[in-house]
Amino acid sequence: MNVQIFGTKKCFDTKKAERYFKERKIPYQFIDMKEKGLSKGEYNSVRQAVGGTDAMLDETCRNQDVLALIKYIASEDKDDKILENQEVLKTPIVRNGKQATIGYQPDTWNGWK
Repeated sequence: MNVQIFGTKKCFDTKKAERYFKERKIPYQFIDMKEKGLSKGEYNSVRQAVGGTDAMLDETCRNQDVLALIKYIASEDKDDKILENQEVLKTPIVRNGKQATIGYQPDTWNGWK
């Protein structure tokens, strides 16, 4: 397994995800989205795995102005705007190869090999 956890240090669900993998002695890589964030390829891979952009957006994010803009912008420009403003994404984003989840989902992670 090659697990990556994208999140922030202050996010409680990200901490729970880290604890989940630590307790099971599954190696993972933590990427702080405030410092690095998702690359375009990683973003596209996660978007395909979770069923689209709308599943990735955090309706309760702090930056409601950018979130509103993303919702009403032309669909071909959405991805670039999200990559510029990754604080509108739900966390944690957990990747294992082509598989990905948004949020704390231990039931899904149990099935990963």
